Amino acid sequence: MLNNKAVLVTGGTGSFGKNVIRTMLEKYDIRRMVVFSRDELKQFEMSQIFPESKYPQLRYFIGDVRDFERVRQAFRDIDYVIHAAALKQVPAAEYNPVECIKTNIYGAENVIRAAIENGVEKVIALSTDKASNPVNLYGATKLCSDKLFVAGNNIAGGHRTRFAVVRYGNVVGSRGSVVPFFNRLLAEGVKELPITDERMTRFWITLSQGIDFVLQNFQRMHGGEIFVPKIPSMKIVDMAKAMAPDLPHKVIGIRPGEKLHETMCPADDSHLTLEFDDHYVIKPSINFTVETDYRENMLGEKGKPVPEGFSYSSDNNTQWLSAQELMDMIGHLGKDGYV
Repeated sequence: MLNNKAVLVTGGTGSFGKNVIRTMLEKYDIRRMVVFSRDELKQFEMSQIFPESKYPQLRYFIGDVRDFERVRQAFRDIDYVIHAAALKQVPAAEYNPVECIKTNIYGAENVIRAAIENGVEKVIALSTDKASNPVNLYGATKLCSDKLFVAGNNIAGGHRTRFAVVRYGNVVGSRGSVVPFFNRLLAEGVKELPITDERMTRFWITLSQGIDFVLQNFQRMHGGEIFVPKIPSMKIVDMAKAMAPDLPHKVIGIRPGEKLHETMCPADDSHLTLEFDDHYVIKPSINFTVETDYRENMLGEKGKPVPEGFSYSSDNNTQWLSAQELMDMIGHLGKDGYV
């Protein structure tokens, strides 16, 4: 699929970016791999992990997705793009809304325009469960981004560029997630763990699972889909019990912009949602110039419509993580594609 292709990853020095790049370099004969990000220190640090002597096809571009001219320049002679650049911290977005809008919405528009102008073949944009029925600014900007990338297939017109979106939940061990937060508190010797609400649930996925899902969807996509993996849920209180069975909990209340449960396929989109063996697809709500039957993807996998009113939420999930499964996931973090 990616052999002899030129691939660019925006936000390429983040946790996902670094590890999807490593996965692609190890699994495929990549012609050229471009890391696009705005942090020169992270690029330098990454170059020590991926030395030019071993990876001569790897290139580093300093740039911001807010800067259209730089994005357009970086996309020259690129076949595939993974758009992972975003401002993701919920509180930071609430306090700096315009900055979040510039990166997550205007940046998405720049990626779409640059991809079409340069004849990029396929673009997959990373979304989040917070984009479904959003209650905070971060989720709202990612919903706008999702809509832009879906509509990008119409904007492309007669050009070959196709766009799709991948939406999934919390990544175990990622920066800002509860697992490293709890681990840090435990290392400091705390006497109790803070719990926002004992009813709270979340979807969980490992980084390597997220990477594999993104790469698979390059093969699956027609263009216009929002791909959602079937992944397990877990109560935050059960996660705390698994990580520290002997410690009591202190309920601190839900933070601003936070939900009790996360949804990845909202009920309002049930008429657009298809169920496949290991994932869901939310079809475009708009009509494209070329009619597409999304019930069968480009790999020949077949899906079926979900019942009216169906929603896929972390509280109504049929898959749940046990304490042992969680600890196994945490125990594999160092071997799970992390650098």
